[in-house]
Amino acid sequence: MLRLRARLGSFWSLVLGAVYMVLVFLVGIVFYMAYEHWNFISSFYMVVITLSTVGFMEVKELSEMGRLFTTFLIMGGVGGFIYIAGAFAQVLIDGRLQIMWGKHKMMKEISKLKNHFIICGYGRIGSVVVQEIRAEGHDVVVIEQDADLIDAMEQEGILCIEGDATNDSVLLSAGLKNAKSLISALTNEAANVYVTLTARQLCPDVTIVARAGEKSHISRLELAGADRVVLPHFIGGLRMAQNVLRPTVTNFMDLAMRGGIDLQMEELAVSPESELVDKDLVESRIRPNFDLIIIAIKKESGDMIFNPGPKEVINARDTLLAVGKKANLSALKNIL
Repeated sequence: MLRLRARLGSFWSLVLGAVYMVLVFLVGIVFYMAYEHWNFISSFYMVVITLSTVGFMEVKELSEMGRLFTTFLIMGGVGGFIYIAGAFAQVLIDGRLQIMWGKHKMMKEISKLKNHFIICGYGRIGSVVVQEIRAEGHDVVVIEQDADLIDAMEQEGILCIEGDATNDSVLLSAGLKNAKSLISALTNEAANVYVTLTARQLCPDVTIVARAGEKSHISRLELAGADRVVLPHFIGGLRMAQNVLRPTVTNFMDLAMRGGIDLQMEELAVSPESELVDKDLVESRIRPNFDLIIIAIKKESGDMIFNPGPKEVINARDTLLAVGKKANLSALKNIL
């Protein structure tokens, strides 16, 4: 009962009022049928006109006990209606109806998404992930249990679902079947493993990136189905070391990543219909036409060719790792 009350919140009073009125109806019908010996239709009609206070005449002549009962029935019924009206007003004041409508609208938007990103957890790591992905113009759906964080995301216009990411129905409601990638950034290590395992079973083709706390946990997450495992504290420590060992390189990368300069590294998939298929880098004229540098080519087999030579052939379904201006990268992407 306590769990149900906590789940319903402001609607608990409305539910209680509705249950009370149903009981009043049943008691009234039973009394008129048992004590006054009326049939069901007459008893039901008498209860309706009594509780609605429309002022119609009695269906049949009432006994003194019947009139006394009807008096208490009127007082109890009117009191119940007043209670329900007050509970409904409280719901309006709390904004519960607006919240329900907002959640319904949000779920409708989520159901229409395709190739979006699902982020489990909106903590210190998850919030940064969301900001970076949204900055690139991609759709994001966040799964979070903290009600305060849900409110904050709703105010920022971030699509989010309040629930447990380890729950199958929650993952599916976030559009897992149509998602491009899932990022499990929960603070609980066991939860990340469970989310990864569940997501992989529900959608074998989705790309999964999981957060780990220790190097020894990487194998567990990979065994559960993670495509990539990230250790935030390791990356943070490595970045701090690079800041003192190679400060110029690090500052350059920071400027590029944060938009300080018009430079970006992008991976571009080569479709079978692309005009660059079966051409080498010289014939493709990527450098003179788009002013881009191809630093690596990832083959369909998974092999990575770093610093490819001018005679390296571009095949269908290769992935080009290019560096250059954002506008030039977009122009190259259009012909791939």
